[in-house]
Amino acid sequence: MSSSNPTVTASRAAVAPFEYPDLWRSVWAVINTLVPFFVLWYLMYRSLSVSYWLTLALALPASGFYVRTFILFHDCGHGSLFRSRLANDVLGVATGVLTLTPYYAWRHSHAIHHATAGNLDRRGIGDIRTLTVREYKELPPLRRLVYRVYRNSLAWLLFGPVTVFVITQRFFSGVGGRRERYSVYSTNLILLTLVGIMWATIGLKAFLLVHLPIIWLGGAIGIWLFYVQHQFEGTTWNRKPDWDFTEAALHGSSFLPLPRLLDWFSGSIGYHHIHHLSPRIPHYRLARCYAESPALQVKPLSLWAGIKAMFLSLWDEDERRLVGFRALRRAQRMTQALPPD
Repeated sequence: MSSSNPTVTASRAAVAPFEYPDLWRSVWAVINTLVPFFVLWYLMYRSLSVSYWLTLALALPASGFYVRTFILFHDCGHGSLFRSRLANDVLGVATGVLTLTPYYAWRHSHAIHHATAGNLDRRGIGDIRTLTVREYKELPPLRRLVYRVYRNSLAWLLFGPVTVFVITQRFFSGVGGRRERYSVYSTNLILLTLVGIMWATIGLKAFLLVHLPIIWLGGAIGIWLFYVQHQFEGTTWNRKPDWDFTEAALHGSSFLPLPRLLDWFSGSIGYHHIHHLSPRIPHYRLARCYAESPALQVKPLSLWAGIKAMFLSLWDEDERRLVGFRALRRAQRMTQALPPD
């Protein structure tokens, strides 16, 4: 789409004033995220001698700070937390270790995701694999079953955190070059060293009893947030040449307004349409950008709609909407019930 298009022009004008970090706000974001996280981690460890129920209770706020740590990591990957690339990369690597995610490998695949979101011809990197209805129908039965298991929302929430962060991130996906590959290996080495230190000091059992609930709770929240950012009722997907970056950002990415506390923990990532339009905006400027920009005030996604979105699994190119397996079966039964012409 040409830059002279009014939608593009208005959108660029709206985000431009917010595409810069404030050093002190960024430093404060690091402090008010990492310090409480480590304090809560220590309190969880100490609570093991009191009651494991108390440990699990403390895991809830700790997982919130774990999600917020990933937001800092995410901003570093976009170069939006600090003006200095070195500062972004150093903090990105450090928070990547904390969130079990190799920084350079993730940054590379995530950049591809931003460049291809909503493009039916460029799916599969940095996003949730989504088939069209036609593609699904053409699969043999076994591969249909595999896809149904893969898109099962309960499986994502129960097993996704450990599968994605503990297991999948330990392997190089093949996307990227030497730096991305070594990012995976070096992160694994650092994690192995840290686990060894924990084993030698507090014991492996205590470490797992504290850290696994944080990974699971924080990971489940993060996976749900990531899921509904592009998989929701009303999203848009297109093939070339109809795909357009601005359209994909404004209408193919969700606006999920959250209560203030949850918005803070999630780094305002619910303003995802603005983030996709301009990933250079630091997380703490997204809400203000929305409030001051009528051109960016799209239809919000309700919390309930975000929950129901977990059951949407296929893109119907004819109807131009996401559908679930149940809706697909219902449509097939109706088609079979129709009398022949």
